[in-house]
Amino acid sequence: MLPQRVIKYIADLLPLNCELCGLELDQQHNGFCFACRKTFSPTPRCQRCGLPCVTETPTCGECLVTPPPWRRLYCVGDYQQPLSTYVHHLKYEGQFWHTRKLVDLLIPNIDTPAEVVTSVPLHWRRQWRRGFNQSELLAASLAKQLGCEYRPMFRRIRSTKQQKGLNRRERQVNLNGAFKLLKEESPYRHVAIIDDVVTTGSTVQHLCKLLLDSGVKSVDIYCICRTPDVVT
Repeated sequence: MLPQRVIKYIADLLPLNCELCGLELDQQHNGFCFACRKTFSPTPRCQRCGLPCVTETPTCGECLVTPPPWRRLYCVGDYQQPLSTYVHHLKYEGQFWHTRKLVDLLIPNIDTPAEVVTSVPLHWRRQWRRGFNQSELLAASLAKQLGCEYRPMFRRIRSTKQQKGLNRRERQVNLNGAFKLLKEESPYRHVAIIDDVVTTGSTVQHLCKLLLDSGVKSVDIYCICRTPDVVT
């Protein structure tokens, strides 16, 4: 993983133009002009699961019937362009300088920050091949911006197939017994788990249950993209 000072140095070398429309920007910017930033404006969602709704609602019908274990899910938007492109560049092409940009888009949507932020772990083999964990990058940057603590809390003890392409049931089975807490008891009451993309929520659901079983009272999910549920 590159040091933050190197990432900042690379970012400072980038041209001061809007990445979407090319309009020249001043020094204080996050890569987008004021008009293009509206592309990432929040849309009405269920505050519990984060899926789109006609109007903003604390709990959608689906969550009333089958509520997820977390308190609330915060996201920037759906997994679609241009947001999905930045996530792809970060995750698969190692363009670390997009981390701060994505975090800056997420922070205004978080009205009650958790006292500590943690990340979704990769199995050591996958992290060795990729060279970094994008969830760790996002969590560390987010914690710094929010002024809260970042602390790794999980270990991936079993290598699993990639979740992409699996339906809800297959994802749940794929993750059974894949994670373990680093400490069995947690001193924290309010914890946030951050990941780049949440689809069915199977991964964060497993992690959330581990935290609640360890004594955590409330868990939030922070993510950059929320995708529609896959067909089961």
